[in-house]
Amino acid sequence: MQRLPFPVAVCGFVVSLLMICIGSAWSQDVGFGPNPDLPQPSHSILPTMNIAPAVGWPEGGKPTPAAGLAVNAFAASLDHPRWLYVLPNGDVLVAESNAPAKPDDNGGIKGWIAGLVMGKAGANTKSANRITLLRDTDGDGVADVRNVFLKGLNSPFGMALVGHDFYVADTDALLKFPYEDGALNITAPPVKIADLPAGTINHHWTKNVIASDDGKKLYVTVGSNSNVGENGLDKEEGRAGILKIDPATGKARVFASGIRNPNGMFWQPQTHALWTTVNERDELGNDLVPDYMTSVKDGGFYGWPYSYFGQHIDSRISDKDQRPDLVAKAIVPDYALGGHTASLGLAYYDGTALPENFRNGAFVGQHGSWNRKPRSGYKVIFIPFTGGIPNGKPRDVLTGFVNADGKAQGRPVGVVPDKNGNLLVADDVGNIIWRVAPEK
Repeated sequence: MQRLPFPVAVCGFVVSLLMICIGSAWSQDVGFGPNPDLPQPSHSILPTMNIAPAVGWPEGGKPTPAAGLAVNAFAASLDHPRWLYVLPNGDVLVAESNAPAKPDDNGGIKGWIAGLVMGKAGANTKSANRITLLRDTDGDGVADVRNVFLKGLNSPFGMALVGHDFYVADTDALLKFPYEDGALNITAPPVKIADLPAGTINHHWTKNVIASDDGKKLYVTVGSNSNVGENGLDKEEGRAGILKIDPATGKARVFASGIRNPNGMFWQPQTHALWTTVNERDELGNDLVPDYMTSVKDGGFYGWPYSYFGQHIDSRISDKDQRPDLVAKAIVPDYALGGHTASLGLAYYDGTALPENFRNGAFVGQHGSWNRKPRSGYKVIFIPFTGGIPNGKPRDVLTGFVNADGKAQGRPVGVVPDKNGNLLVADDVGNIIWRVAPEK
């Protein structure tokens, strides 16, 4: 039998030991709601690792929908579909994308382990760097037209259409393209609206974009360049927050800060507030810190990296770098979404096509944990709203992404209602767009 190299063997032993020592958790339901119970932080040399290895769906396999719902593949055989956008004519755009080269991210033993984790999770594939258009011409719930809409991008993610201006948030720039109604592709070169923070670390690479109601301003999410500032706080300039950008001039300012890794966004129709999903920090234990969704206030500070959920201090930040002035005004998020669930996709639903218990609330695509026991996420959930704020426990929408052997058949990311009020879900391990509709 071939022996493992000594450093690898030692690392494997340490990882296994840590998984045994810190792998316990309260429950898979801990850390949800407006007032989550927050346990005391626990520190370890290395984080718990409990990834669901990516295997994809077997022939005929699909997620399990909640009662009253049915699910089918709207489009399959995609290349790491991450984010979705629906055009006014009903065409569905999907960003087939993955991380760019990040040579200075995740160095040392932790970096080596992170590479192994990402490989097992199916996240090490080369980015297709394109946006694909899907069209269902006969209304049967399956796309029968597929065309490359844009190519040659740089790890694209967010998309937004304002009039005939189509915006794409690449990992390093906000771009604008001309769009004609019903077009199958865009061949015109892009106009750069603004540079976005990137570089050779670019720890959280995804950038999302949403337009204001009048289309005069764009809001762009930018994740942090580290877990909790370990690369130096100077590397976090312009990151861990949401930027407000004037597309006419390219001028940008920080709209909200202290948000470790914001992803999905929507405008809540009753209050007109901007909401986002946020992936919180790691290595404080199985149930810290819960990911969350929250309304976002102009000028608001949400804690990262100095504190979490208001004034809970993160002691890993050195005394000399602490900012008690910021901690004192840190805003408590509106709704916790569970520890390490990797809540990415976010869409508000005020349609009428789906059953009543899935109306007037937020759909959340939870990509799934890699560092929690038991695993969390790996599902799509719905949070009911009343009066413009969350009101009630999360409801499962799609489950079954992890099989009985603990392997990931799929992992949900972007979520969006289609033109008819059904829900579309991007699955970047199954390489499928799922369509959730009322059960017939």
